[in-house]
Amino acid sequence: MSPAAVPPVGARIRRARTARGMSLRALAREVGVSASLVSQIETGKSQPSVSTLYAITTALAIPVESLFDAEDDPAPTPMAGIAAGHPAPVGAPPDTVLHALAAFAADPRRRIGPLVGGGEREVLELDSGVVWERLGRVPGADVDFLLVTYRPGGASSGTGALMRHAGTEYGYLTSGELILTLGFDEYVIRPGDAVSFESTTPHRYRNDGAEPAVGVWFVFSMP
Repeated sequence: MSPAAVPPVGARIRRARTARGMSLRALAREVGVSASLVSQIETGKSQPSVSTLYAITTALAIPVESLFDAEDDPAPTPMAGIAAGHPAPVGAPPDTVLHALAAFAADPRRRIGPLVGGGEREVLELDSGVVWERLGRVPGADVDFLLVTYRPGGASSGTGALMRHAGTEYGYLTSGELILTLGFDEYVIRPGDAVSFESTTPHRYRNDGAEPAVGVWFVFSMP
């Protein structure tokens, strides 16, 4: 896998936070993590989990896609893909694959595609063994179109906490096996299985198997 170069995500989080006049401690309180963790994410010393990523972007009222954009100084925009009020973790260190998040879409005019080759995908490596690869983007569409990999032992939250965010989530597993906790229910997702649900329902993915679980995920959010 040869990820495309993308700007540092941690710096983008810091810029969005300071643009809102929010202190590091205030952001940490909103997200429900320690101030030291937020600091480590902003300085590139730590990577966020999927759940932390959604929490940070929610607290800052910016779309997850904005962290992938190549613009130098993306201005915070109204939350496009996360429900305000739910912590959304994010953070990405300069000099790691996390920079990929900085290529997601702060610039609403930026198009990814129409064809994205296998070696051209922007990649975001998150904490807890999760990798996101961006498959494309059409300007004006509030959609996350991703190839998602959960490595053995990987999970959307390292603490076991469930996450929730705005949008409708669709997923199709191509290999491996995933456990989806959705509300009070638990499902085993195997190759060929598909899932769809409102992302505001508390949920969590984990891979208890010995091989990577890989699938295509599509999260659609109404503006």
